[in-house]
Amino acid sequence: MSPDFSFKIYSSVQNLPFNWDSLANENIFLTKDYLTVLEISAPKNISCHFIGLFMGDELVGIATSQFINLSEISSFGERDHCIKTHIRNFVFKNFSSKVLILGNNMLTGQNGYCFSPKLPIKEGLILLKNAADELKHIFIKKGTNVHLTIFKDYLESDIEHFKIPEYQSFFQFSTQPNMVFKIRDSWQVFDDYVGSKSKKYRDQYKRARKKGEGISKRKLSLEEIKIHNKRIYELYMNVAKNAPFNTFYLPENHFEIFKKSLKDKFLFYGYFIEEKLIGFNTLIKNGNDFDTYFLGYDDQFQREKMLYLNMLYDMIGYSIKKRHKQIIFARTALEIKSSVGAQPIEMFGLMKHSNPFINLFVSKTFRYFEPKMEWQERNPFK
Repeated sequence: MSPDFSFKIYSSVQNLPFNWDSLANENIFLTKDYLTVLEISAPKNISCHFIGLFMGDELVGIATSQFINLSEISSFGERDHCIKTHIRNFVFKNFSSKVLILGNNMLTGQNGYCFSPKLPIKEGLILLKNAADELKHIFIKKGTNVHLTIFKDYLESDIEHFKIPEYQSFFQFSTQPNMVFKIRDSWQVFDDYVGSKSKKYRDQYKRARKKGEGISKRKLSLEEIKIHNKRIYELYMNVAKNAPFNTFYLPENHFEIFKKSLKDKFLFYGYFIEEKLIGFNTLIKNGNDFDTYFLGYDDQFQREKMLYLNMLYDMIGYSIKKRHKQIIFARTALEIKSSVGAQPIEMFGLMKHSNPFINLFVSKTFRYFEPKMEWQERNPFK
């Protein structure tokens, strides 16, 4: 690596270089505003660091990292109770509970770094590898050993850049795809989208809307989020605890802090029957994209009212109205997202265990411990 390049690690957003946001490249998840929210309201088992990459004194790259302590959460998810799940949870708790991630574990997609054209990709990735090693030493000084180091989430074209000697000992993996909904230029209004669907999926849309009668939806202000905060958290936890695998749980004030900091770039929609909040979803404006964030719902109304499917239609309708390019639906619920028109984009990552002996077996055991999701891709269009 050229001696002109270096890195610096920051533990607080307030210490970041003044021109940090100029490199965020319109990715809100790398801006100071978002990182401030993350710093204040991250899950209790996650701590964040930020990395500046320099050419001489000039900032030419930015990156984020998260340290996750899996031993601090009581449950990885309560949906599955098979023997394999119990074994997986035991292994994570005892051999892989301290995880360093270069990227953002709370999002899907490459939201971990951005390089200036002045920083060659190879040099930048070597700097990130060195920064990860330095972060491990920082945690060791605090009495904490990092078990796993993970770089996530990269497109196939991006992961090719990691095929350099510095990453040779890392295992390349792929998990559930990122579900991305691309908005066609021909969809001027929501009815254009509905009209482009085949009869089977138009009928699905009509059935969902019929089931959803009696539900009112409205965008919640900061004050309304505060008023409903306890119920919001209850609905969020209902969904989170029923996920097949969790590495964190949001703090109760997370959405309030998000709205307060990101204002109109953070959209919070509540779903009500009369005045009872039965569900919510959230969106983040990120340039020409909408990223779906966390949601919650009451199981009873989800089944009776096809609530989740109606939420997906509402997100699509809003995105078409606002002329956005695509919706990042992220992972989970792959088949239902596919049924509304989202397409799977394969994502890749790299991981390495700090114990050389265990690292030899990471590639052989990964598929056993990775929750397997069987699903059928749908094509709802004519």
